[in-house]
Amino acid sequence: QVQLVESGGGLVQPGGSLRLSCAASGRIASINTMGWYRQTLGKTRELVATIRGGGSTNYVDSVKGRFTISRDNAKNTAYLQMNSLKPEDTAVYYCYSNIRPTYGLSRDYWGQGTQVTVSS
Repeated sequence: QVQLVESGGGLVQPGGSLRLSCAASGRIASINTMGWYRQTLGKTRELVATIRGGGSTNYVDSVKGRFTISRDNAKNTAYLQMNSLKPEDTAVYYCYSNIRPTYGLSRDYWGQGTQVTVSS
């Protein structure tokens, strides 16, 4: 099986920083896009950032210049460095990845979610 495990959420003051990690494990043949979405209560899940296998990145406008997504292909791990955090960044952050397992076709996988709270 394939799974995504997230870590790094928590409580931080406005202007602070956090780094989220997402590690993919299991019977993986290849990993395509990795990324992060976020969701607050009563709202739809919002794309935050994605990174393709070749390294090209995409960000939602509200985080450009503050968040940086990266990946370590040798470790099957993606990172989201979040700087200059604002209260409106408070949400549950979900790791996402499109993965081809050794036993089937490519499909989307999701992490369990990690809470990020920005508050003084």
